[in-house]
Amino acid sequence: MSVLAGQPQASIEPMMLYMGRLAREAARELAFASTAQKNAALEAMARRIEARTGAILEANKNDIDAARGKGRDEAFIDRMALNEARVAAMALGLRDIAALPDPVGEMTATWTRPNGLQISRVRVPLGVIGIIYESRPNVTADAGGLCLKSGNAVILRSGSESFLTSLVICNALTEGLAEAGLPEAAIQLVPTVDRQAVGFMLAGLGGAIDVIVPRGGKSLVARVQEEARVPVFAHLEGVCHVYVHQPADPAMTKTIVLNAKMRRTGVCGAAETLLVDRAAAPTHLAPLVKMLIEVGCEVRGDADTQKADARVKPATEDDWAKEYLDAIIAVMVVDGLDEAIGHIARYGSQHTEAIITEDKEAAEKFLARVDSAIVLHNASTQFADGGEFGMGAEIGIATGRFHARGPVGLEQLTTFKYVVHGSGQIRP
Repeated sequence: MSVLAGQPQASIEPMMLYMGRLAREAARELAFASTAQKNAALEAMARRIEARTGAILEANKNDIDAARGKGRDEAFIDRMALNEARVAAMALGLRDIAALPDPVGEMTATWTRPNGLQISRVRVPLGVIGIIYESRPNVTADAGGLCLKSGNAVILRSGSESFLTSLVICNALTEGLAEAGLPEAAIQLVPTVDRQAVGFMLAGLGGAIDVIVPRGGKSLVARVQEEARVPVFAHLEGVCHVYVHQPADPAMTKTIVLNAKMRRTGVCGAAETLLVDRAAAPTHLAPLVKMLIEVGCEVRGDADTQKADARVKPATEDDWAKEYLDAIIAVMVVDGLDEAIGHIARYGSQHTEAIITEDKEAAEKFLARVDSAIVLHNASTQFADGGEFGMGAEIGIATGRFHARGPVGLEQLTTFKYVVHGSGQIRP
């Protein structure tokens, strides 16, 4: 696959349209591929990725060196960085997808009408999926595997920072497809970092693309939502909250808060705001703030939080709605469960929120009334991940309400059709 950079629009457009036609042809074939053949391809992909570990890591090092040369911060670098364990996790994710039930052809409902018509609702692939992502090269493998198993062709557009890594990974995937006798065009990586390619994808490639999935920062997602002429699985930001309610076990609270914020600060499920109930503040606030600061997390807080620890920096209005993707957290003391729910509704991004409490009634109220894609009780927000949900992998966390919400896995990459059996009925 050649790399095109700085090419005029006239040369990029026919290339993109050709990719769309190839993808559409591949999607027609994949829609009827057997589960065994798709699983064989996934296993072959996993083996190819394992065999190419050295090449993947070498490409990743080159990408990281270039990103550092552009002044990218360490949180960004962490999102794009791979090591042997992360490469192995990509291969394992493909095998996990192979082990999942095939959604294509699943009958989700069936009924018989009084006139004898037998109606069934059956899952079918979406068709061709366009995925636009920035810094995470592992999306290449996750998206390729999920789209294949769900019977969809995919056109991947990697960010420039992780392009070389994504290219090596994609080549391994297409080799796996060929080994299993499936069309290599089922998984294609746009061979240019020119942003004009994104515009052609958003326009639908002449009707070839059925849905767009953006994975990246706010500016990318905003552009996709503004310009796309095809449906979008939207994932805006991960302004995730942890709310500490009274009663909350102190040891559990510290463990969850530390993991939710600091396990990986650059993932979309990382906690960005900590809300502490005023009733819990005398016992929980100072220890939590002290813990976070001592592990290297900057704390920006309201007046109550600043009183709890002199090292806390004053929070501004902007901090309450900010996705830091870094070792920074905003902390506020709130007057009860209703105020916590109201704060999340005002400042959150409808991604992932958690409550820590031993009060089951309060937990149920929080889970029912917080309008986010994922809500948790006594668990870290960093479980916002398709793999952790048993989906094998994900191609994003959808925060909208159209078709898919939460982790986008196999089922979310299908639609349905109605199959009707009759015995000569006509409509009067």
